[in-house]
Amino acid sequence: MVMHSCSPYTLFLPSSIVTIGAFDGVHLGHQALIRKVVERAKTFGIPAVVYTFDPPPRCYFQKVPMLTPPDEKLKRLKHLKVDYAILARFDEAYLSRSAESFIEELQMLNPVEIWVGRDFRFGRNRAGGLDELSAVFNVKTIDPICCNCGETISSTRIRSLIAAGRLEEARELLGNMKD
Repeated sequence: MVMHSCSPYTLFLPSSIVTIGAFDGVHLGHQALIRKVVERAKTFGIPAVVYTFDPPPRCYFQKVPMLTPPDEKLKRLKHLKVDYAILARFDEAYLSRSAESFIEELQMLNPVEIWVGRDFRFGRNRAGGLDELSAVFNVKTIDPICCNCGETISSTRIRSLIAAGRLEEARELLGNMKD
């Protein structure tokens, strides 16, 4: 895996499969999505790219604790056999970027598919969404992944479990990266 610290237009690929998200914790839900992206990339014989943020947007805006620091996140992504990880510095400068600027940056990756959550937003004031992304790229979404009890696996839920002292449940949702 090659890690690219992102300033706009730093990585050019002739083609790729891309997923974009905070991926804080790289929990079981994230792992399912990333495995799907890696599988699709292998099918096409092209690189799998994870575009993620440091810090995760929720940590930046809401000051919630980060589940995985950047080095741990990258280690987990490498374990999942991602070819490239773009770690974008999420700060005031990044927030000022237009939706069009973000799309231009993604075009440098020449994505055959882009996988995102159904609520994905991007650009200054969250101006871009699935419609804007789909106008330029082949966009795929994945339904939320649920645990055995039927609840959605999310970083927010894991943080809540940790805050409640339910550490074993939180660890289960984060998944064992050794398998």
